[in-house]
Amino acid sequence: MIEVKGLVKTYGAKRAVDGITFTVKRGDILGFLGPNGAGKSTTMKMITGFLSPDAGSATIDGVNVVDDPVAVKQKLGYLPESAPAYPEMTVEEFLDFIAEVRGFRTADARQAQVDRAIQLTHLNPVRKQSIETLSKGFKQRVGFAQALLHDPAVLVLDEPTDGLDPNQKNEVRSLIKNMAVEKAVILSTHILEEVDAICNRVIIISQGRVVADETPAQLRARKPGARIDEIFRDLTRGDI
Repeated sequence: MIEVKGLVKTYGAKRAVDGITFTVKRGDILGFLGPNGAGKSTTMKMITGFLSPDAGSATIDGVNVVDDPVAVKQKLGYLPESAPAYPEMTVEEFLDFIAEVRGFRTADARQAQVDRAIQLTHLNPVRKQSIETLSKGFKQRVGFAQALLHDPAVLVLDEPTDGLDPNQKNEVRSLIKNMAVEKAVILSTHILEEVDAICNRVIIISQGRVVADETPAQLRARKPGARIDEIFRDLTRGDI
């Protein structure tokens, strides 16, 4: 579903992404990890077509993100960092707007998608509330709702549980796991317990390069008995 080959992105003298290559199959939940500045968000923006790579390629379900970015965006749902939205809109108005952008032209078709997304993300108590008045956790859920509104084949989620309380984190993780049976999912996270909770593959990048592409079990086998945060630290330092 996702194929990334030799992606490169440079900002001035800094090479933020340096030849990253990987694939994600349907049913995969790929945890995308790395320290701040490692190139995670830049890579995700190139995969979704929001940034053009300087070299390399990315395809979504066989469609190249540079050659046909509109077709790619129809196939994926993207939750950027900090879940941007129009703050003056209510939750329902914003999701209705997203549904129209996504091609649902009739009021009934839009309402069906909005109701489904609100139900999945447990937003019904605040559906008539303006987004600017919501807590950080609810704002994050609105961002997640817009990403899955059109039932895409691919989900790219940048810190999807950021700002959520423990119960909300568990709800979102369960939702991702249930949806991933028919989808390919990439999620970046700083919460290492999230890797154990829902991911069946882990990619760790450091200084724009892949330093590990393994299952969580393979990652733990690198240093038996160590905590996953210790393994992460050693990998990004080049110690193992």
